Amino acid sequence: MEAGKRIEQCLGTILAQQATPECPPGLIAAVRHSVFPAGARVRPRLCLAVAKACGEDDPAATDAAAAAVELLHCASLVHDDLPCFDDAPTRRGQPSVHAAFGQCLAVLAGDALIVLAFQTLATAGARHPARLPALLTAMGRAVGMPGGIVAGQAWECEKNVVLSDYQRAKTGALFAAATAAGAATAGHDPLVWRALGEWLGEAYQVADDIRDVAGRFEEIGKPTGRDAALGRPSAVHEFGVAGALHRLRHLIRSALDAIPPCAGTDDLCRLIHAEARRLVPAELARRVA
Repeated sequence: MEAGKRIEQCLGTILAQQATPECPPGLIAAVRHSVFPAGARVRPRLCLAVAKACGEDDPAATDAAAAAVELLHCASLVHDDLPCFDDAPTRRGQPSVHAAFGQCLAVLAGDALIVLAFQTLATAGARHPARLPALLTAMGRAVGMPGGIVAGQAWECEKNVVLSDYQRAKTGALFAAATAAGAATAGHDPLVWRALGEWLGEAYQVADDIRDVAGRFEEIGKPTGRDAALGRPSAVHEFGVAGALHRLRHLIRSALDAIPPCAGTDDLCRLIHAEARRLVPAELARRVA
């Protein structure tokens, strides 16, 4: 089955299992709103690609890990959009969760998504218990302290921020979890795959910084100019647009160099090149160069 279909099917099944009479209907509606319609699903796709490169032997566990990564990503977006942070009215071309359901349900939906991600991992890992500790550790490291997405959000509350620390935590941590989890579900050492995710995550954040100043709402599905308006750390603010583009190209090359020796190297290289073209299309690169 094609990667996109695997991810959507798994996410749909997970959320359908939560829609029971015991669950407040507003909560499940807010959670569904945060997960669907789909974004690019780049993190779960990366998880599946690494698992395949490592000789995937438990597709159900890989699907669960990929879905868990996406649930954590969606949770981070719900919280990131809240009025106390970015106060974003839209996400993926539709009202953000707090705009559609109110702040209380948005906070609870984000919390529920984090817990659901770990429930999903625990259930899927039962088939290979020896792999579960590495999988849970990789995910926990990506979410909490000292360098997970929660810490990344917390850097926005500090007066003095090192851009690379902020970007590694806010974005790179979950990419690193995606590559580590893909390896772990295939029985491989997740640590040797973390660097690939870290480089890709930082590249993704730099590209997002560029699109925030040069993209259009129709292209990215959310308001632009938010980094400057909110005083957020940004590669464009630190290096300028041309410098940020140069930094992005360096990060993509570093990601390619970080792929461990494996049978799926060519497929992973194609995926990374395709993502680079999607993140900053040639027309946008020309417009901001």
